Amino acid sequence: MNLSATNNPTAATANAAASTRRARRRRAPLAALTTVLLTAVGLPVVTGAGPASAAPGTATVRVPDRYARQQLAWRPCAEAPALDCAAMAVPRDWHHPNAGPDVTVAVSRHRATDPAKRRGTLMMAAGGPGGAGLLRPDGLVRAAPALGAAYDVVGFDQRGVGHSTRPTCQTPEEFRDFLAGDFRDDTPADRARVIARSRKLAADCERRSGGLLPYLTTEQTVRDLDLFRTLLGERRISYYGPSYATMIGAYYATLFPQRVERMVLDSNIGFDGSWERFELGQPMSFQRRFEEDFLPWLAARDSTYHYGATAAAAKTHWEQRRAALHDTPLTDGALTVGPNQLDSGTIQALYQEKNGFPALAAALAALDDWPAADPVGRQAANQLFGRYLSPEFLAEYFAVTCADTPWTRDLTTWADRGAEYTARWPLAGARTLAFSAVCASWPTPTAPRVRVTGAGLPPTLMLNSVHDPATYYEAALGAHRALRGSRLVTVTGNGDHGQYPGPNDCVRDLVESYLLAGRTPVRDVSCAAPQSS
Repeated sequence: MNLSATNNPTAATANAAASTRRARRRRAPLAALTTVLLTAVGLPVVTGAGPASAAPGTATVRVPDRYARQQLAWRPCAEAPALDCAAMAVPRDWHHPNAGPDVTVAVSRHRATDPAKRRGTLMMAAGGPGGAGLLRPDGLVRAAPALGAAYDVVGFDQRGVGHSTRPTCQTPEEFRDFLAGDFRDDTPADRARVIARSRKLAADCERRSGGLLPYLTTEQTVRDLDLFRTLLGERRISYYGPSYATMIGAYYATLFPQRVERMVLDSNIGFDGSWERFELGQPMSFQRRFEEDFLPWLAARDSTYHYGATAAAAKTHWEQRRAALHDTPLTDGALTVGPNQLDSGTIQALYQEKNGFPALAAALAALDDWPAADPVGRQAANQLFGRYLSPEFLAEYFAVTCADTPWTRDLTTWADRGAEYTARWPLAGARTLAFSAVCASWPTPTAPRVRVTGAGLPPTLMLNSVHDPATYYEAALGAHRALRGSRLVTVTGNGDHGQYPGPNDCVRDLVESYLLAGRTPVRDVSCAAPQSS
């Protein structure tokens, strides 16, 4: 707010009107382009102002000495001895650091293997929301030894995850009830049942989490991250983050641009807008990945999996299996596979072709002949259909996605939209009502809105494949436009989620040239995906 303008209401009104006219002229071409793009893929167009935004100048929050002067007690991580682990104390609420109990954030570190060439600290975060990041530095330095030689690679379990302070929502038995039945069923009784279960999940989270929920937000997490930087003794850090971690990185870069040396954002959340808008695009992209990538892949291997020699035949087979599970869910010990579990396991497998597609194909073949299925197929089915979602993962997932940005609260709207999305993009669209009703029933968000701009940042590098099912390319384009000065690497002929480190030499060369030598592409570039067998 311009305080001087408030002393002259007439001048303030005139200035505001003139500013609005100039802003409309500047925004019009981009707004029109965005509308055309979203309409072309069938996504909702969301306009209008959101809550108050947090700009870079609002980042300053005084850190009490008891946090800023703590010593991290490093010791070998129990689950990965190549890493050191420690526990970091942070305020529950960074905006009121003396109110409420501390939160513990588990942190890790892998020292640079070539100290003579060490160039700084590379921080990592995990996706989800709900993924654990504590041990990820170990995997990165194994897959990218050049980075491990030049950087101390550090990670953490964000607040709410893994070894850090976590919320409690539901028992496994209660959570099975949330996923029971078929999200495609759409009678009034079905809608009421889904909404009741979603409301119960939200209420259970609030009642059992000891007041923690309002503080499990991306904005709070990035302040944890900056304290971690301080305790490491670094003036600036470099950063690599995939999936949801792109939002953590973009928020950090917005609030602390002076603390960023280099940043790679891989498979990008639509961090230029709300979670609601972003998640409304995912049913389209998961359906696209399923129909245009997986089903043709499966049909080409009909001699192995016997699921149909064409994509259309394979889709018909999959739908027939789903209908059979609707009438008679498969149960075997702790494993239950109904239509919702089939959907969830299929969604999980679409993230990566190399590992996900064969596992899903083997699991689908096993469901066709369950009593006599081979052990590989049974194991794949147990992994995909029995372990994908958990109450622990979704506790953090909903805490972040429901509280970072506002949600539409009208459940009738969500019931109608769920029916529409089920008809258009049934694979992920069928769960629209169940998931959105949780956020519609969540405690009212209090997190300040962070508007990503890229102001004050060095050039950043963004990666995205064109058929990524979770962080779809259309959202990455919007995020790229918002993060001014960024360079987008588009991976064509591919739909994998997470492009680095991986088999694509083009992507690897761009990322490592940037992180190790500071060479930034002069413009957006494309990398063709390597051909798979």
